[in-house]
Amino acid sequence: MTATRQIHLVRRPKGMPVLEDFALVEAPVGEPAEGEIEVEALIMSVDPYMRPRLDADQPLNQPLLGGGIGRVVRSRNPKFQEGDVVRHGAGFRERFVSDGRGVSVLKRDPELPLTVYMHALGGTGLTAYGGLLEIGALKDGEQVFISTAAGAVGSVAAQIAKIKGCYVVGSTGSDDKVQWLKDEAGLDAVINYKTQPLAEALAEATPKGIDVYFENVGGAHLDAALPRMNVRGRIPVCGMISTYNGGGEGVRNLFSMIYGRLRMEGFVASDFPHLNADFQADMTGWLKSGRIKYQETVLEGFERAPEGLIGLFEGRNLGKMLIHIAD
Repeated sequence: MTATRQIHLVRRPKGMPVLEDFALVEAPVGEPAEGEIEVEALIMSVDPYMRPRLDADQPLNQPLLGGGIGRVVRSRNPKFQEGDVVRHGAGFRERFVSDGRGVSVLKRDPELPLTVYMHALGGTGLTAYGGLLEIGALKDGEQVFISTAAGAVGSVAAQIAKIKGCYVVGSTGSDDKVQWLKDEAGLDAVINYKTQPLAEALAEATPKGIDVYFENVGGAHLDAALPRMNVRGRIPVCGMISTYNGGGEGVRNLFSMIYGRLRMEGFVASDFPHLNADFQADMTGWLKSGRIKYQETVLEGFERAPEGLIGLFEGRNLGKMLIHIAD
């Protein structure tokens, strides 16, 4: 029996997670039985949605919940061949044995790097695609506001809106990210919410109002966007990152939903399996043609996963935060 390393949650965070909330643990890996496979991790993803789970369904002293890409190193399951590259949701484990449930062979385009299947061509991209086009019911040429527009989801949503001929405003928290969104992603206006008064800057940047607000933040961002929404505007709610570590700002302008006839609806990536074929075709084409650009922050080493998760809430990522484990 061989050994592997796992990242465990060992105590519930109080506010912002700290490194001491996690532990690097050695654990055995059993031999794959008939119908099972052994997978080694190649890339792991850390995402904002993981933070609320630390307070809820993430068991203590068990591998941190999360998704990644791995390689089949041993197979006793006819659906998988040794050497297959696979997606999985098996959590933060360097190696694991599985009966194949929750694991799927990745059919990748050889012209694209493997890492894009963890963001633009993965759950992150599908979240942006489905949230904007189905939940947000985006129409060509509309007025769009995206919060955390330099993040993994926000940056894809913003660029899809530009592809659809929309006027797009984004918010972000640093001048470097502002510049990238303007120069590379092609947004029409970008607000640095840390240095500019958000409500005033958003009003100035949206002279024709907002038809779709892609919500990632909540709090002051939602409060600033509500009075700018056009009649029958839509607010697809992807995240509320301002509240994930406790506290958060109140929202005073919800009354705007009444006379604006606004629709606000939450969603998750798993709502969109029916869109996956169109999403894969569209996103592959956009990436290969350069119409969708992306940034990655890649930390080297399995043990750095907690650092990566904490870094998301400190704004240390440019685009998608990934943990590189092996090639």
